[in-house]
Order: sequence, then structure tokens, then C-alpha cells
Amino acid sequence: MELINLFTKSIFIENMVFAYFLGMCSYLAVSKTVKTAVGLGAAVIFVLAVTVPVNYLIDTYFLQQGALTWLSPEFAEVDLSFLTFIMFIAVIASMVQLVEMTVEKFAPALHSSLGIFLPLIAVNCAILGGSLFMQQKDFVGIHEAGVYGLGSGIGFFLAILGIAAIREKIAYSNVPAPLKGLGITFIITGLMAIGFMSFMGIDL
Repeated sequence: MELINLFTKSIFIENMVFAYFLGMCSYLAVSKTVKTAVGLGAAVIFVLAVTVPVNYLIDTYFLQQGALTWLSPEFAEVDLSFLTFIMFIAVIASMVQLVEMTVEKFAPALHSSLGIFLPLIAVNCAILGGSLFMQQKDFVGIHEAGVYGLGSGIGFFLAILGIAAIREKIAYSNVPAPLKGLGITFIITGLMAIGFMSFMGIDL
């Protein structure tokens, strides 16, 4: 039940886009069509689901003070936490490179439509934020980190898919001239964030 709570919370209550407003650059740039939004959202799910538990293992067994005691008791005082950002980003960049090569190989049209925003997942603050929040929350096992990473990815997917579907329809709407483009998109994003906040009262 705790894992279900964590999964639901990471999708709706602590949504990367609507709760923390992370990853807004790709959220706004790639959400013009549902097709590209689905492609990027799926890539983000994969990257978060893999990098968060991998970074959990790196943090637990290499970076924290005393984490290297499994090698030898002599390393009990070693603290490599200053390498956190470098190691986390290295893992993220390698996973993003794998995703980019896979998409380019099997879906060249999607790769072309996503453009520069696919490799830029490596510097997407939502991806790094997932690993840093994992570190902050002190999960007790890799299973919790994995569930949190998967839920965070699905939350980003739902956010970008929802705004993409609305933006496709809104293209045929009579939007006031001053609000066309990013203006109405930010307003809709705020309303969607309020909607996601309604899940805060749910306790499974």
C-alpha cells in the first residue's frame, strides 16, 4: 500500500510540471502536437524509470559518507557526496543517448519532429530533479526509488499529453489576440495544476 501511495503521489500530487514547474522548456516547446508529446513523454518515462533507481544505488553504495564500507572498513570516513551532480548527470546523459539512438533507428520521423529537445532531455531539470528528490526523500530501498521514478515519468507524460491535446483543439478556438500562443498555454497550465492539486486530499 505504501508503494501505491508513493506511485499515486508522484504522478498527481508531486507532479514534476504542475507541482514543481520543472521541465517547462520541453513541456512548452514539444506540446504543440499529440504525436510529438507522446514521443517525448515516453522517452521521459523510460529515462526517469531507469536513472532514479540507478542513481539511488550509486548514492547509497558510493557517494554517501561511509557508503564504501562494503569495500573495506577503512573507507568508513570517505564522503564522495561532492560528486553527486557529476555522477547523476553522467547516468542521465548515458540513458538519454541510448533513447536518442533507439528513436533515431526505429522512428526517424519522430526523431526529426522532436529535434533538439530529445537530446536535451539530458539537461531537463525534471529528470535531474527526480534523482535529487529521491536523494532528499531517503527511500529505504531501490523498489521505492524505482516506483518514484516511474510515477514521476508518468506524471510528466500525462502533463505534456494533456496540454498537447488542448493546444491542438485550441488552434480552432477564438482566443483573444493578446493571449494567443504561450499566454493561453500558461493559463491552461495553471488551471491543470489546480486540477491536479485536488488529489492532495486523497489518502489511500
